[in-house]
Amino acid sequence: MKHFLLLLLLPLSMVPEAHGMCVVPDDSTHRHEKNILLEEIEVTGITGTQCLKQAAAPFTVVTSKDIQHISTANIINAITHQPGIAQVTTGASISKPVIRGLGYNRVVVVEGGIRQEGQQWGDEHGIEVDGDNVWSVEVLKGPASLMYGSDALAGVMILHPAPALPSGEISGSLSSEFHTNNGLWNNTVNVAGNTPLSSVNFVWDARYSDKRAHAYKNKYDGYVAGSQFKEQDLNGMIGLRYSKGQNLLRASWFHLVPGIVEGERDEETGELEWPDDISHRSYQKTAPYQKVDHLKIVSDNNYYLDEGTLKYTFGYQRNSRKEFEDIDDYGLYLLLHTLNYDVAYRLTNLDGWHLAAGVNGMWQQSSNKGTEFLIPDYHLFDIGTYVSAERQIGRLNLSAGMRYDSRSISSDQLIDEGEIRFTSLSRRFNALTGSLGAVYNVNNEVDIRMNLSRGFRAPTISELSSNGVHEGSLRYEVGASGLSPEYSLQCDLGFNYTGKQASLQVALFLNRISNYIFTRKQQGVQIDGFDTYRYSQGDACLMGGEVTLDVHPITQLHINNSFGLVMARQLHLGSDERYLPLIPEPRWNCDVRYQFPGNFYAQAQIEQHFRQSHFYATDDTETATPAYTLINIGTGWSWKQQSKTRFCIDLSVNNLFDRAYQNHLSRLKYADLNMVTGRRGVFNMGRNIVIKITAPF
Repeated sequence: MKHFLLLLLLPLSMVPEAHGMCVVPDDSTHRHEKNILLEEIEVTGITGTQCLKQAAAPFTVVTSKDIQHISTANIINAITHQPGIAQVTTGASISKPVIRGLGYNRVVVVEGGIRQEGQQWGDEHGIEVDGDNVWSVEVLKGPASLMYGSDALAGVMILHPAPALPSGEISGSLSSEFHTNNGLWNNTVNVAGNTPLSSVNFVWDARYSDKRAHAYKNKYDGYVAGSQFKEQDLNGMIGLRYSKGQNLLRASWFHLVPGIVEGERDEETGELEWPDDISHRSYQKTAPYQKVDHLKIVSDNNYYLDEGTLKYTFGYQRNSRKEFEDIDDYGLYLLLHTLNYDVAYRLTNLDGWHLAAGVNGMWQQSSNKGTEFLIPDYHLFDIGTYVSAERQIGRLNLSAGMRYDSRSISSDQLIDEGEIRFTSLSRRFNALTGSLGAVYNVNNEVDIRMNLSRGFRAPTISELSSNGVHEGSLRYEVGASGLSPEYSLQCDLGFNYTGKQASLQVALFLNRISNYIFTRKQQGVQIDGFDTYRYSQGDACLMGGEVTLDVHPITQLHINNSFGLVMARQLHLGSDERYLPLIPEPRWNCDVRYQFPGNFYAQAQIEQHFRQSHFYATDDTETATPAYTLINIGTGWSWKQQSKTRFCIDLSVNNLFDRAYQNHLSRLKYADLNMVTGRRGVFNMGRNIVIKITAPF
């Protein structure tokens, strides 16, 4: 209880300031946008479009203005300043979202209208999405989404593409940014249009992005071998829009070649080992490395009927993932095909009721095409159906829903060098889940909300059947075929205040998970030279929350604070096992921004990461992480001509004082010990100066 009281006393902030956008708004507009945030923003992550002010489930929204300002290596890194959101990282190019202490296959990422599927169970498997093509982000925290079924136990992260332009318009932009620490160049060009054709409009959008970086550095490790990467992306959309609906076809190709940081050191000097004849600032790939290709094609359709909307979406994804131990020879090669389907009908108003019903799911086939193996070949099929209802009764908004899921997974036997590597497997998982929520509008400024939800997650193929070296995780993994599905029961309480000079949001949660799945290190057991980890499960409880405060005492000045806390324990276990692994540390952010006349702004940010002393200590699986503070500063200016933005520039300095630190969720924290200094693992990136230039046309 004392931790919840602490949350209520600390000043915090949920939605970052809309600063740094290419078109810098005047101060009065900016303040007005902040004050009506809860009233005007619509979210789509439940079962249809809903005003954020009426959403019982806890939501975070990152607007297009925020996205345009942030310069990072990937889109997940760009939104982890939000309270309650963190990331598991492996180097500079790979980030996996964590929502309130839960990640991997407990978070569903939706991009282009369908859930992203790219072998996301792996530590070093990032999200195959072009960050430059993301317009805005919605994050639903907790198992309150009825639309996605299994794997949405922690929540849903929806990455929205840019909306279609107004009729008759054609526009585009060129953008380029450079990072001094790892020499990252990110260049992107975008062209879009909306052409009227008789009774319909032809809409189209095209983007190409190219990103490459050499190894990053910090003051303890110097340049980190294997942290260089190259990324290329193509995104396109064509479609028809008319009075009764729209038909859109989206296609994207994502190509990433990231190095694999092994963290091996010279025992005498303690320095990280480097390949011969390769410069520390070379953009050339070095072994080991990965090659990831992700193709996605989505048909997104909406029909507006007299009393509702019919929406159906179909998608195909092809994920190819190769790991190279030598420059030209791959060992692990996973090829994943996914077919997504989603049909939903939303009745907008039936005697005051808003109803929705739908059916969705996916089919998957994964094959091993290489000479090394971690998981078997498998097939997966799931189907889920849901129904939900919402009604406004005076100042009270009520919502409820129910969903039934069925998922089947089967894998093939594999004999490797005369020995059985994988035995055949066939499992089926069924679950009934749902949610019940209420929002009471005390007045125009104060809302109180409550949500109770039950979630479900079936074990993944890696948890059931893995048996091999996971190079990016620096360990040998062994699955457990008898694992049961996870079930969660979560209660959310919220309070929102939106005034003229301040806004405050408080969100608290309590989450009880049955059959929580985690990896347990086998003390003293090594296979092929790697420590061995075996999947296990037990019951767990997570609790905490976020409190947010945005204060703007004068028009030009905004002071934003944010704080998030997650406490997670395994139940009925000993002291070394009582805490869950990979739980983010408590974090406080403070942003101060001043808007000068003439489309010019300046800002400063403090990131305070508190000590994480609650860690999974059994067999030295995890260690405590000390507290650290990062200072970031930035400024930006845009040039307008005839009321149109012609040019804008953003300059920022991250980690201003070049602090050497290790994030608690960094997988590189557990690399080799430096025998000279006594420090274990690889540290995060040091000081980084970023300049970003955007030219709309």
